[in-house]
Amino acid sequence: MWSSALRASGRSFADLVWPPVCPLAGERVDRAGHLSPLPWSRLTFLDAPWCDLCGWPFPYPAGSGGALTAICASCAAHPPRYDRARAPLAYDAAISPLVVGFKHGSRREMIDQFGRWMARAGADCLDGADALLPVPLHWRRLIARRYNQSALLGQALARESGLPLWTDVLLRRRATPSQAGRTARMRKRNVAAAFHVPDGKRVAGQHLVLVDDVITTGATVSACAYQLKRAGAASVRVVALCRVVRETDPTI
Repeated sequence: MWSSALRASGRSFADLVWPPVCPLAGERVDRAGHLSPLPWSRLTFLDAPWCDLCGWPFPYPAGSGGALTAICASCAAHPPRYDRARAPLAYDAAISPLVVGFKHGSRREMIDQFGRWMARAGADCLDGADALLPVPLHWRRLIARRYNQSALLGQALARESGLPLWTDVLLRRRATPSQAGRTARMRKRNVAAAFHVPDGKRVAGQHLVLVDDVITTGATVSACAYQLKRAGAASVRVVALCRVVRETDPTI
């Protein structure tokens, strides 16, 4: 309680000294991490009906009244390694500056809002989970970037959900080139055998939730889920900030 009050007091003081502005429009807003009306209206939030496995949005409910779940054609043809994936936002031109600024520019003023959005969209993934696991960076990229954006999202989601964040359970043992601009097949090949679980006893029988920034083809989270299940995890679900919902393969 005291820590929450101190954080709130610190934010209020900071807002007086450095008036908060919208990270997209540069306009004054009521508090740091908020968007002004126009940029907010341009965001594409995802919600049901969607594919029960990967979270791909459907244009209309499946079955009578939307009571029945359904899976998309891609998941029917090639079931993912993970059990379920959710994201609150479609990755598009409106959200791209926020994601790129956060991922590559240390822009963290939206992190608490990101965590709230992810907790809401990923409620069915978080229910019954034992722990959150960020998609890891290779140590060389972590040194160059100075932070793991998935771990920061994991911290925000942990605050919202109350779940523990395990950062030492899943590791990246191979430095892979960036996935940006690669086709689905190239992405899958790029991350093959890139991850490993040093201690299988930590994950045996556990219901785990991977945390990532953007799901594009799902190749990275599928590679992570494969290794976790191989080590004995009971289930692996995914909560990301955004997912691609167009047929194109964007540079992210």
